[in-house]
Amino acid sequence: MSTTEELEHQFFEEDLQFLIKTLQESFESTEVQYFIDEHNDILFVKLEGLDEYPEEEIAEIAEPIFEVLDLDFDEIVLLSL
Repeated sequence: MSTTEELEHQFFEEDLQFLIKTLQESFESTEVQYFIDEHNDILFVKLEGLDEYPEEEIAEIAEPIFEVLDLDFDEIVLLSL
C-alpha cells in the first residue's frame, strides 16, 4: 500500500469511528456494533436502544450527521441491537 493509500485508509477509519461514536452518543446507546458490506457498499450500524425511537425521530437525528460526514457508502442502515 502506498503512503497516499495508507493516509486515505487512515482518514476513512477516523471518519468511520467518528460517525459510530456520534451515532452512539446521539441515540444514547451503551452498546454499538457495525458491519461494512463492501460488496454492496453498505454500512450497517446496530445501536442499543434504537427501537425506543420513532422512525421520524431517528431520521431527524441521523440525517444531519450523515450530511456532515462524507463517507462513500451507497447506504447507511441503522438497526436496533
